[in-house]
Amino acid sequence: MALSLGIITIGASALLAWVNSLTAGPIEEARQKSEIDAIKSVTPPFDNNPRAEAWDWIPETDTVPFIVYPAMENGAFVGAAVNGYSKNGFGGEIKVMYGFDSTGAVTGYQVLSHAETPGLGAKMQEWFSMDAGNRSVLGKDPAQTAMYVSKDAGGAIDGITAATITSRAFLETLRNCYKAFEAYKVDHGYASDVNRTAGDATTGATSHHQS
Repeated sequence: MALSLGIITIGASALLAWVNSLTAGPIEEARQKSEIDAIKSVTPPFDNNPRAEAWDWIPETDTVPFIVYPAMENGAFVGAAVNGYSKNGFGGEIKVMYGFDSTGAVTGYQVLSHAETPGLGAKMQEWFSMDAGNRSVLGKDPAQTAMYVSKDAGGAIDGITAATITSRAFLETLRNCYKAFEAYKVDHGYASDVNRTAGDATTGATSHHQS
């Protein structure tokens, strides 16, 4: 019986390994396509491969990097997508990809994942692009607009009704994605004025190229 069980276990493990080898490639291809689609949805048009030129920025308060995907057209820098996160959501971590044009204005965003209250957390994808009131972050430059909820002192953005903590986490992610974006511009010589964010983009953070 022990021998039979051993043979069955070995056979099952071999079969599982074989199935994994068949599915790993398609799964990775699908993940890459999803990532490229998200980048395209938030940035100006580009003709390079942003994933191949990805660049990491690590905030001073964490060890997990924000990832900058530069968008180039005819060799010119036109903007970037930044994959970032906040761990201060109502349900924990939220992940958002933001797009910026070369001047720093927000060109789009995609909420990638969250564990917020059903119904409220899902509103992030719609709420912050609405024209009503001061909800929308689109077209605004974080260097010129206070990306905090309006109920907090000095905040310029209307938070989601009954979801202030979620809204704060969304905007915290935006502010840090912008810092990563500005740090990338400084590192690659694209910053027209390195003082425009009062040094926020680089202070207390480290950066490196992805391998």
